[in-house]
Amino acid sequence: MFISIDERAASWFTREFEFHKPFSIRMFPQYAGFGMKHKGFSLAFSAETPANVGYTIDVNGITFFVEVNDVWFFGDTETCLTIDNDSEELLVQYNELASSAVS
Repeated sequence: MFISIDERAASWFTREFEFHKPFSIRMFPQYAGFGMKHKGFSLAFSAETPANVGYTIDVNGITFFVEVNDVWFFGDTETCLTIDNDSEELLVQYNELASSAVS
């Protein structure tokens, strides 16, 4: 599991959530009937205080985190958050991580 969030994406969260830094953003799977990674689930966000953190990354004064119960959604992938150049909206991409198996 690896999550990357570029500075443009972090700035998008500051504008969209209208909070002053520092603040925390929870990343979690939401049942939505579709999804690029897991059928029936999509990535959702909420501004809240971490309770039982399974993963965290700090970008420009924002703590992005995943609760322990939600780690399954991010397993074996790199989740990349950036901004779409055309729409100026958040873009989420999932890339499979190379296997670390040793023969």
